[in-house]
Amino acid sequence: MELDQALKIVALLADGIDPHTGEVFPDDSPYQQPQTIRALYTLIRAVEGKATSTTNDTKPQPRKAGASWTPEEDQQLTDAFKRDEPVAQIAQLHERSQRAIEARLVRLGLVEERWQAR
Repeated sequence: MELDQALKIVALLADGIDPHTGEVFPDDSPYQQPQTIRALYTLIRAVEGKATSTTNDTKPQPRKAGASWTPEEDQQLTDAFKRDEPVAQIAQLHERSQRAIEARLVRLGLVEERWQAR
């Protein structure tokens, strides 16, 4: 397996997406647990050369990284998406990563597939 392909699979897992089926993992899945998500992103950054083993200078995770979504947040996300607000702006508002926003849009049925360009 090529490294690029492995990174795509791990990134999908980190985003709570089954890389085989494209389905979002249920909330009780190990891939939806905060520590698992953080571990996968740490590995991705390390493989991409963005983390170092001697310092802890990695970019901090958004405050709500790995946190459960509330119904109110889901509604805010839906409303912002329908207003065509940029994903980066929505991510900042929700204190989550852009990938987390995209994964939630999939889970909410607002978009069908993600990262076709990868």
